Amino acid sequence: MNEGSNASTLEKIKAMKLHGMSRAFTASLQVGRPQEETWDEFLAAIINAEWDDRCNRKQERGVKNARFRYKAMVEQISFAGPRQQFKNQILRLADCAFISKNENVLITGSTGIGKSFVASAIGHQACALGFRVLYEHSTKLFSRLKMAKVDGSYARELIKMEKQDLLIIDDFGMQPLDQQSRAFLMEIIEDRHGKRSTMFTSQVPVNNWYEIIGEQTIADAILDRIIHDAHRLELTGDSLRKRKPNTAPETIE
Repeated sequence: MNEGSNASTLEKIKAMKLHGMSRAFTASLQVGRPQEETWDEFLAAIINAEWDDRCNRKQERGVKNARFRYKAMVEQISFAGPRQQFKNQILRLADCAFISKNENVLITGSTGIGKSFVASAIGHQACALGFRVLYEHSTKLFSRLKMAKVDGSYARELIKMEKQDLLIIDDFGMQPLDQQSRAFLMEIIEDRHGKRSTMFTSQVPVNNWYEIIGEQTIADAILDRIIHDAHRLELTGDSLRKRKPNTAPETIE
């Protein structure tokens, strides 16, 4: 190709918004194509560049839309000392097979022990694997749903959550649920049961969730759907906030 033809081709690639292909094509013009590279290999290379670019941008959008509490990665989790006992279980969860199986995860433990960081790390991994993820702090979630009931956006909020492959509800049980919050939780869980995965983190042991939810009949219905075949990760140890105040508060070390 001559210079004018290359410039025209590049403009067309940019007009079609093939950003990865555009960068790869520009790089090939600047450094030249290896003599041993065939035209079909060159075409495959710039197509792969476009594919990778789209995958990366999709992942970035997924992470942004998830609104994680921490920018956490599984690789950042340290399993030194007594926390070695949780390594295999966390790494098994990090492969995100539970999402494909529509299974739930319950992460419990005292404050500052790393629950939210682990949940965020697994959530980031899920985004990298192409799953749709949404992080919600439980107290803020129920407050927002109450406002949504008033302004007419409640159905839209439920549909948004129902579409997520993984819904993370963090700090569940910070305060007992009132009647309206109980109804919200029941509807969320009913929409997702057997179809999507939900992850809970909580300072409260699972056996005490009946008291948090309240109203025995509804609590039974909710917990039967949440707990059945759920993966449980019960973190123990000292608070990391007390030990290392200048580091990320939920990092497991």
